Amino acid sequence: MIAGRGWELLVERLCVHAAGERARTWGRYQVYRDGVAMPALGGFMCECAGPGNNAVPDTGLRIEAGRYPLTTQFGRYRTSGYSEDLSDAGRDPMPAVRLEDTGNRVAILIHPGHPPNLYLSSTGCLNPTGPLANDQDMDFWESRGRMVALIDDLRRFAPGAFGAEVNTPIESAFVVVVGEPG
Repeated sequence: MIAGRGWELLVERLCVHAAGERARTWGRYQVYRDGVAMPALGGFMCECAGPGNNAVPDTGLRIEAGRYPLTTQFGRYRTSGYSEDLSDAGRDPMPAVRLEDTGNRVAILIHPGHPPNLYLSSTGCLNPTGPLANDQDMDFWESRGRMVALIDDLRRFAPGAFGAEVNTPIESAFVVVVGEPG
């Protein structure tokens, strides 16, 4: 589980949702600061179906359970300078942070679920969301709001990582993923 030090986003995988040909891993998330849960920073997370795999690039599966340091991200998905357009769902660039030490997997991000694939917007990434039924799509605006809240809290926690628009380690910030459901 979490180490109880620094900024930790715990993702507990609960099950796999399936709706027709579509499948996703469904779990809950909670942010902790020095082991204390931040009540406003919890919800649910969607990611690819499993099993977890960090050995094969572009596998289309979820990442392995583990502890991953975070960095800022700059590209189509950005930790700062993302689109402020609140009328055009999914306008690039979208908010995100990046997981490091993911083996042969690259560009594993936490970012909002977005059109046109609101059931799952991922090839290994994590999409924060509110509660969803097995066959329900994410709501972009709700997912985006959760992502922005995570970034805002990280910025308060480690402001030094947010000074330049270059991928920068966020000191003492981690994602902890547990579970490998069916």
